Amino acid sequence: MEQQIDPNDVRLFSGRSNIPLAKNISEHLGIPLEETKFSKFSNDNLFVQLGASVRGRVVYIVQSLTPPVSDHLVELLMMLDIAQSAAAREVHAVIPYFSYARSDKKDAPRISITARLIADLLCTAGATHIMTMTLHSPQVHGFFSIPADPLTARMTLEQFIRQREIDPSKDVVVAPDMGRAKPAARFAAGMGLSIASADKTRVSDTEVKIGGLIGRQVRGFEHAYVYDDEIATAGSVVELSEVLIESGIQRISLICTHGLFLGPAVERIKAIPQIQEIITTDTVQRPSERRPPNLTVLSVGNVFAEAIRQNYLRRSIGELFEGMET
Repeated sequence: MEQQIDPNDVRLFSGRSNIPLAKNISEHLGIPLEETKFSKFSNDNLFVQLGASVRGRVVYIVQSLTPPVSDHLVELLMMLDIAQSAAAREVHAVIPYFSYARSDKKDAPRISITARLIADLLCTAGATHIMTMTLHSPQVHGFFSIPADPLTARMTLEQFIRQREIDPSKDVVVAPDMGRAKPAARFAAGMGLSIASADKTRVSDTEVKIGGLIGRQVRGFEHAYVYDDEIATAGSVVELSEVLIESGIQRISLICTHGLFLGPAVERIKAIPQIQEIITTDTVQRPSERRPPNLTVLSVGNVFAEAIRQNYLRRSIGELFEGMET
């Protein structure tokens, strides 16, 4: 019989950022999601208490760094510290969305390389291993001084798209910038489709400019799958969509791992009727007002659960993605 996770040897906890995903992981693993108590003192200090003994056990703590990011980060740091201080054998931080992966370089004077700082804080707090998904900047993987496993949602997204009829003469995959060109090319190869890549210049956090080269790359196609790692304010995908429409694209599908849809994102997407669907995953929990129309949310709970199982059984996580480059 295949070795399974020992429920008495493992403890699974969740911060408050994405409890539904944590419950999904728990169900796939067949182990309970333990209670965690959260409250605040009168001076706004946070109080956290893990609801089950972790002594000598392997602990997995699920927490996405979603708004309010600082609150959720402090929750995670405290939970890691609690597990370490309570003599857990291993402490794993499962971070489906690592928002600070966008802060990966020093591109202005007197700023912090915040992704590296957060990586150091997680280690100091007690994490012995990090598990995350689709980092905005892959080099952030190297900021961790402890083992880190960046997972991918691409297999989940590909399986969903393959259920429909794909026409290589009409459909094309589009990367919003050169930084996403390689992941988009892998997705396109899995679909048997051509790939085009835009030339993006970021003006500010909410404004981008798309170069004109993309028009020649998509000429003759009707349907564009815009493949990105995350959609925050939708500035990039909306600017790109307008260029694609001017170039003859009639239908647009937005595909991303992390669908945040912050600020004006929903209204921006609604204003472009050619955007007929948005496909994302549940790495981010969204309130109803941040759900654009025609949104499909795919769960990656099974991906994290199987990665946790492989980790616990001391097997290669790469086995989950055999036959595909991540």
